[in-house]
Amino acid sequence: MTFPMPGHDSGLWQAAEDELTAALDGRPLVAAERFASSGRTSYSGPVPIAAARPALAIGCYEPWGPASPVEALTLEGRTALRGIDQRRSWMADLDRAAQTAVRRHGRPVVAAWYATERLRHWAGPGGTVAAIDASLRAEVEDKANFGDILTRSGVPATLHLPGTRIDGPLPGLHELRRLVRAEKVVVQSGADSGGRGTVFVDDEADLARAAEMPGPYRVTAFVTGWSANTTVLSVPDTAGRLRVYVDRPSHKAVGLPEAGIAAGKSGGNTWCLPWPKDAAARLVDAAVRIAHWAWQTHRIKGLFGLDALLRADGQVFLNEINCRNQGTTEASAVNQQLRGLPPFLIAHLTTMLDHPITWLPDPDDFNNATVALATAPGPGPYYLKLRHRGAVPVRLDQHLPGPGVYRLHGGRLLWVRPGAHPADAGHGEVLLANLPAPGTVCEPGAELGTAEGITTAAAAPFASPHSLSKTGRALLAAFDRHLVPADPREGTAP
Repeated sequence: MTFPMPGHDSGLWQAAEDELTAALDGRPLVAAERFASSGRTSYSGPVPIAAARPALAIGCYEPWGPASPVEALTLEGRTALRGIDQRRSWMADLDRAAQTAVRRHGRPVVAAWYATERLRHWAGPGGTVAAIDASLRAEVEDKANFGDILTRSGVPATLHLPGTRIDGPLPGLHELRRLVRAEKVVVQSGADSGGRGTVFVDDEADLARAAEMPGPYRVTAFVTGWSANTTVLSVPDTAGRLRVYVDRPSHKAVGLPEAGIAAGKSGGNTWCLPWPKDAAARLVDAAVRIAHWAWQTHRIKGLFGLDALLRADGQVFLNEINCRNQGTTEASAVNQQLRGLPPFLIAHLTTMLDHPITWLPDPDDFNNATVALATAPGPGPYYLKLRHRGAVPVRLDQHLPGPGVYRLHGGRLLWVRPGAHPADAGHGEVLLANLPAPGTVCEPGAELGTAEGITTAAAAPFASPHSLSKTGRALLAAFDRHLVPADPREGTAP
């Protein structure tokens, strides 16, 4: 490994495993997420926690080797197709099969982003969905409510984006610009994820697209700089007091046309680039305040995420809350492991099942160390999203046999070894995770997986908030050479 994991306290890790096991209380863990490999950085890699490996994973994409749950049910495994339609419909397409599969496991604990009626039906009588309720998630994540959340949480006004809430129809462009005192305007609506529900408004055509979204709206000034994500863990103790742990903030690349990532959508994150100390400290303080508001107001605990914007002058603004697991949850777990701790996800599952946690450190000490780590240059995990950017269906050629560790050589990718954790990739290597299985037909716009590893700023995949680095471009160019045209009839209908 390029950056070996630090020595770990075996007693602490054993306590984390024992407490998760006790929380499950003999019930099988069932994961229901788009990636059937969800949670792999907890149960694979240098210090795996066996209790976190699901007995059953239900998802859109197939898992692989060391990232596999005990059993998997996926849409891709049934259709050999991967595309936009499949990633939107997989839960409905697998509904009946999922009910049957879950019921075979008795009283399951279903881990998911948020609890829906469908998931509760899958869990069945005696089952548990270990996630925030979907209706509460929708209320808290509604982008129109975020300004009010910041105010109620006591977050200093300097971290609020200039903006306003609009409950009726959107006014004209001139009025929007006047309201936020900026030429470029951002209109947000609803509680969607992945950049959906956000429109950057430069002209009347953009405004018309924004007006197609249902209100109410949050309208803010566009801020130039890095987007960022921070993972936060809230854990109530046995006396009802809340302990809040704030992870190192990332640098998130947004709108990467060269990688097939549209404006407002994330192309991936890296945690190896340093933050200004004052900005990191203010972000951590704000996260703690919001966590206390969420607990006191809604009894929200476990994992949630904050999105922020970091300007070149060091000013930081908060712009969104996601009170659930996120796309960053998998890779950001490596931050905790690099600090000698089990991933936050283990504590999340344990506390969502109302079991006390003893192995977490003092939160103030942890958060002070977070600021120091965020400020100093040093290694951190990264992931870069891989998308099919062409206009015709493709599949991977025989030189890319599936997920694992690869090395870039001669403009192509060479298989090195199996792997499922970013730390499995050594110097000059990369983990390609969640690739389609051989023969899978990938339609235009399909998610092809992620490139992952642990690196320093010199080899980060992003050069700026909206562009790839030389390293990132070389990786994508090499990956593209392994995509060959496919006959869509090779796949099968759901």
